[in-house]
Amino acid sequence: MGFWIFMLVMVVLIPLVMIILGAIFLNRSPKKINFFFGYRTALSMKNKDTWDYAHKLIGKIWLILGAITLIISIIPMLFVIGKDDNLIGILSTLLVMGELVPLFISIIPVEIGLNRKFDKNGNIKEPKD
Repeated sequence: MGFWIFMLVMVVLIPLVMIILGAIFLNRSPKKINFFFGYRTALSMKNKDTWDYAHKLIGKIWLILGAITLIISIIPMLFVIGKDDNLIGILSTLLVMGELVPLFISIIPVEIGLNRKFDKNGNIKEPKD
């Protein structure tokens, strides 16, 4: 049972980090544009507007995807309580690898949103009539 608990903790780690960082980024982006913490891409780091926009959007996405991923990851773990450690290890590994997909895929809508709202220099695009 100890191994199952350990692996459950490992499985919920990524979704919980997504939820926590999502809530933080949604409510307030890091104050200064930096190379160490936050959503850091070339366009998101152009200026404070792009920085704040990217963090608000990634925050919203990570809150939603983190919650969905958390539920989807916990359910299969419930079916292997008391089972063989090999099965628990394989399932946990597959779940953690699967959790990385929404984590990295979430970059796509943020970059699309940045490119729709801002030009390549980080200036807000004028609405087309």
